[in-house]
Amino acid sequence: MKTAIGLALLAAAAAAYAQDFPRLMPGLWEMSTTSVRREGQAPRVTSMCLDDTVQREMYTMSTGMMSGMCSRHDIKVTPGRVTATADCDLGVTKMRSQSVMTLTGNTSYRTEAHATFDPPMNGAKESTTIIEGKHVGSCKPGQQPGDMTLPGGQVINIHNLMGRKG
Repeated sequence: MKTAIGLALLAAAAAAYAQDFPRLMPGLWEMSTTSVRREGQAPRVTSMCLDDTVQREMYTMSTGMMSGMCSRHDIKVTPGRVTATADCDLGVTKMRSQSVMTLTGNTSYRTEAHATFDPPMNGAKESTTIIEGKHVGSCKPGQQPGDMTLPGGQVINIHNLMGRKG
């Protein structure tokens, strides 16, 4: 289910890039992800060293994934807000997602994504995920654009997930 929600959220964020939306400020970003279904669970916090190249590549990757899996992907961009709706075939289930990303300039955002699954995925008929992102300063010494620190402390580079070395 994390992949399905991640796909919907990545598409919403990347859509902002494609439609002449203000780019996120380069530097270190911290993202706090909460699943409404798991009340009481602490948010998962990740950080990423972001630059314009990473944003552009994330857009390219997400549009490729969406075109191959989604029969419908509608995006509406208004100042400070991106809304997206998608109908996707994830193989074992069909997902319908709606997300709203609200930006505060280029230094913070809040995305709320709601998805329904038919048939249920991992026992869930629906899910709601909230991601709050904020610019926290310059990337740390030694970090490269695309470096992402996961909740457990593991560091990966998003370029590797996209099939190229960062």
